Amino acid sequence: MPTKDQQLQQKVKHTLEAIPSPRYAPLRVPLRRRLQTLAVLLWCSMMPICMFIFFFLCSIPVLLWLPIILYLTWILVWDKAPENGGRPIRWLRNAAWWKLFAGYFPAHIVKEADLDPSKNYIFGYHPHGIISMGSFCTFSTNATGFDDLFPGIQPSLLTLTSNFNIPIYRDYLMACGLCSVSKTSCQNILTKGGPGRSIAIVVGGASESLNAKPGVMDLVLKRRFGFIKIAVQTGASLVPTISFGENELYEQVESDGNSRLHRWQKKIQHALGFTMPLFHGRGVFNYDFGLLPHRHPIYTIVGKPISVPSVKEGQSKDEIIKELHDSYMHAVQDLYDRYKDIYAKDRIKELEFVE
Repeated sequence: MPTKDQQLQQKVKHTLEAIPSPRYAPLRVPLRRRLQTLAVLLWCSMMPICMFIFFFLCSIPVLLWLPIILYLTWILVWDKAPENGGRPIRWLRNAAWWKLFAGYFPAHIVKEADLDPSKNYIFGYHPHGIISMGSFCTFSTNATGFDDLFPGIQPSLLTLTSNFNIPIYRDYLMACGLCSVSKTSCQNILTKGGPGRSIAIVVGGASESLNAKPGVMDLVLKRRFGFIKIAVQTGASLVPTISFGENELYEQVESDGNSRLHRWQKKIQHALGFTMPLFHGRGVFNYDFGLLPHRHPIYTIVGKPISVPSVKEGQSKDEIIKELHDSYMHAVQDLYDRYKDIYAKDRIKELEFVE
């Protein structure tokens, strides 16, 4: 009869044996694949790298304290660039480095229609995924050929305003063409940026990131009217954009709407404006665990533009917004149905609009 200690040891042994062994990357890998992994690793690490540089500079007494104080004051008081189109650097958008970044997955664009460069557009990107890497590839770089497919269109990918409060990192984001997703920012870009100036919004936001699971496309869109109101106010056309493969880049811990984990994640979202999905991808030297995304193709389908409907006699503004929102949701559904059997063959379920 085994003792309690022996029984415990056997349980631990069986538990460890049940854990699958990690798959390690081979030593001999083509140099280009190594460089692709390095490009994605640096992109994922850019926020902590910028924060480390800032705090390191803060540790240098006397010499840099005055410039740092002036820099922080400028950020908090005077610099309104995130609300006014940012400070994009053209050569950075076209840098060859992004070809390696996009080639890691690889990422592609599928174009459905030409866009008139004399008009302004709001690209609605779906789904959010964990980090929205497909949106960055598509709208903040030219690695997938956006500028060639849509000449004259200058998109700005929008992100949380809080990201522009992080020293140094904020300047990196603006150099890559990102701007604040605030209402003021959207209106300034679309009304003051000139013909072709456009914005890209990941509509589902933090709530949708909790639905990011392989084989699933649950979109938080039913109550998202903010970008529709911006379109009505500015006259910008809406362009539905679906990215097949975005949800396959990471795996996430299961949590239904009634679980303690889900409630904790929603509390974080309400307090901070973003949430913390419990996810994992792969590592630099293994394929099963880490913070890097899995290598999975991303196909971003850029749909046909939807113009703001003309005002009918006796029609209120709210009715126009509702009509445009319904048209947009139907366009997203149609876009998914046209391409699901090509780019989502391994799907677990069909697209669903959730709360």
